[in-house]
Amino acid sequence: MSTTASDPLATLGSLPGVPDAVDSVRKAVDRVYGHRVMRRRSNEVTAEAALRGSRGSAALAGADWNLEEVRRRTDFSGEDEARTVGAALRLTAEAGQLLSIWRQSPLRVLARLHLVAAGGAAPDDAVGRPRLAGEPVDEPLIEAPLPGADEVAGRLEGLSQLIIAGTAAPALVTAAVVHGELLALRPFGSHNGLVARNAERIVLIGSGLDPKSICPAEVGHAEQGRAAYVAAFEGYTTGTPEGLAAWIAHCGRSVELGVRESTAVCEALQRGAA
Repeated sequence: MSTTASDPLATLGSLPGVPDAVDSVRKAVDRVYGHRVMRRRSNEVTAEAALRGSRGSAALAGADWNLEEVRRRTDFSGEDEARTVGAALRLTAEAGQLLSIWRQSPLRVLARLHLVAAGGAAPDDAVGRPRLAGEPVDEPLIEAPLPGADEVAGRLEGLSQLIIAGTAAPALVTAAVVHGELLALRPFGSHNGLVARNAERIVLIGSGLDPKSICPAEVGHAEQGRAAYVAAFEGYTTGTPEGLAAWIAHCGRSVELGVRESTAVCEALQRGAA
């Protein structure tokens, strides 16, 4: 993050194009929340959004499974892709339990998310803590230079303090920065993308933008494709106003695509087809 203002997240909200992205997301979210199905069957929409969001996040992590396969499968042990899908599902299920803790201790939440994602797949002493100097990172999608352990610790602490202090920034901006910063740092030895996308989800829910968790940004990130995701993230890592604005806009578009997905679920429920 390149700004040093007293509320740096809020200053990002005024970057060119970002107010339009924020407004577009808010209008899209308001529309799906106003759907008549949400008055009676919001729990079903939430459950379906969670499933589809998990599938999208796993796809970005290299396990691009058909939705019906994710729905049908009960055993997520064995091959790498199955474990990735299982990790994504566990993380999504965990998100709602961590909202109150996030506001007081983001680092504790991130540790818990990594523990849930790893699910015993990593060495015990490497799970749930930021990586130490010299420890490898398994994150094949992201090829940006890997910050050292000391830089990771400092930037994680800075991000945590921003969240605890609160911000006037729109929820989209905060969620995008949390997501981008965690991808840039890759603080854990594994599952960093899954954790980053789940942290984005927690911010969107906890901010009140998407309190019922029916607007899965992970769906939109996957729909836009891995190449677009990486390109937008590379803009974030430049720290330039243009790069940061492009990343925030990409995250906004992802939320809107998640809204479109849940709107289709609402329509299907209304027709009795789901």
